[in-house]
This record gives sequence, C-alpha cells and structure tokens, in this order.
Amino acid sequence: QVQLVESGGGSVQAGGSLRLSCAASGRTASDYPMGWFRQAAGKEREFVGGISRFGGSTIYADSVKGRFTISRDNAKKTVYLQMNSLKPEDTAVYYCAADRLPAGVKKDASDYEYWGQGTQVTVSS
Repeated sequence: QVQLVESGGGSVQAGGSLRLSCAASGRTASDYPMGWFRQAAGKEREFVGGISRFGGSTIYADSVKGRFTISRDNAKKTVYLQMNSLKPEDTAVYYCAADRLPAGVKKDASDYEYWGQGTQVTVSS
C-alpha cells in the first residue's frame, strides 16, 4: 500500500509560481513512477506530467511544457511539481498518483493505482 498526501496549493496571481509536494508513505518511494493530474471544475481529470522511478525521465502535457517541472527526492519519499508562469486556466485540483507498475511513465490515469486527496490551485487574472 502507498499513501500519498499533496500540499502546497493555494491562490496566486497570473504569472506567479507555486510548488506542490506529494509525500508518500508505505512502500518504498522509488518503487513507482509518479504522475501529476489535475481536474478543473466541470471538466475531466487530465494528465499534467510524470516522472520515472529514479527521476531520469519526465514527460509533460503540451499545455504545461516549459512552465512546469516535476522532480523527486526518493530519500524523502517526495515528488514535486514546480509551476511557473501560472495562467488562470491552470486553476484546478491537483492530484499526485503512483503507477501500478514499476516501469515507464504513463499519461493514462487508469495506469495509476494510488492517488492523493488533491490540493486546490487557483490562479487569478
């Protein structure tokens, strides 16, 4: 079992930055590739980005590429999402998730087995 807890959400003006954290407990943190997803009000959950088990590989949605950066510190069992140049359309609840398999970085939410409770990010114009 893996438990995930996100933190770092809040309200920021457009152009600002936030860093989200996802702390894992339970199984060894490096057992799983990790992903970040978000869900805006009235919309489906969408992939934001993912990182491989040891951080050597990352992928991002086109909408955040160049603005968001995912990193991880397996010693601290924590994954981070650094969000810069935030836009009002980035407003959503952000979730971290742990993949069910140890290999690859995936974009499909169905590939992720463990989910955090989410943290709200609000960007005002």
